[in-house]
Amino acid sequence: MEKIEKFKEGYKNFKNIKFKENEQRFKKLVKEGQKPTALFIGCSDSRVMPNLITGSGVGELFIVRNIGNFVPPFSPDNDFHSTAAAIEYATSHLGVTDIIVCGHSDCGAIKELFKEHKVTDENIHTIKWLELGKEAKEKALEVVGDKSFAIQREFAEKVSVVMQLENLLTYPAVKKRVEDGELFLHAWHYKLDTGEIFYFDEEEAEFKPLEDS
Repeated sequence: MEKIEKFKEGYKNFKNIKFKENEQRFKKLVKEGQKPTALFIGCSDSRVMPNLITGSGVGELFIVRNIGNFVPPFSPDNDFHSTAAAIEYATSHLGVTDIIVCGHSDCGAIKELFKEHKVTDENIHTIKWLELGKEAKEKALEVVGDKSFAIQREFAEKVSVVMQLENLLTYPAVKKRVEDGELFLHAWHYKLDTGEIFYFDEEEAEFKPLEDS
């Protein structure tokens, strides 16, 4: 209960101070609707805060978070697809100009890829979801399998982010807009312990400091 009380106090601070400081901005957003510049696909990890690490303000990012910042390939069936629906909405309805897939260091989802798991009623969806990172793990074992686990994990984290861009291109709305030069895809890797963000340079096929882009 102590944590919940802390959140309640945080809400009071927001409502009485921060909201009032930006009240006109919030009212304008309600009146005009949202017009975010980018779709940010990040991990659900509580240590990753999209607005904080990008310095973005209210209404600037359309954010999707899931375990491992994975992008499931386009699958036109009649099932429920949360991440897919958000991708379609951001590109087709909101008209974002950029999609950022941001992975991070010490990723729990990537760690779990290297372990064996017994499927139970309590983890069945998690185990299925982790299949989206299987190819990244296999690539890591192929390239740096003789290195330490820390190196294998970071390699897999970075490879996975790039592979999610490939999955994004399986969505008709994304593919068309990319080909028309209306949408740009970005692969980022955020380091929790240093605050650094690295981006994938497609021409040189390597991750570089974002500030150098």
